[in-house]
Amino acid sequence: MAKAPKVQKTNAMRELEREGVPYILHTYEDDGEESRGLGESIAAQLGEDPGQGFKTLVTVAPSGNHVVCCIPVAEELDFKAAAKVAGEKSLEMLPTKQLTAVTGYVRGGCSPLGMKKPYPVVFDASAGNFEEIYVSGGRIGLTLKVPLTDLLKVTGGKLAEITA
Repeated sequence: MAKAPKVQKTNAMRELEREGVPYILHTYEDDGEESRGLGESIAAQLGEDPGQGFKTLVTVAPSGNHVVCCIPVAEELDFKAAAKVAGEKSLEMLPTKQLTAVTGYVRGGCSPLGMKKPYPVVFDASAGNFEEIYVSGGRIGLTLKVPLTDLLKVTGGKLAEITA
């Protein structure tokens, strides 16, 4: 019987392990071609409900504060709603070229776990429909299935209506 290939741990996995949170690691193929619809494609590869897979979006306020928003892969962020929840005047997407410097992650592999610094994290309220949700594992090609209550505790996250 062939052994599964060994996957190098990411900061996201290390943070969960340090906190004693169980997770299931899944790998997926990413052709690197088109990012639009990628989350839905990954959900299909894993046989998961696309509503259970959450993408991580890093936003910035005029104050310079960063807010991490996790929304279902097929949805769009409601910036106004997210800003209100975060107590900011407004939010906009962090420019991609700043993502690695701010979070330690690359586009397509950004996780709400294990960032360089802790930032406020808001999960769309729809996450509350599931006991476990999927988030990025901290590298392109990796996703983690994590119990929602543990994920909220580790990230200090909250649930709110933040999709358009």
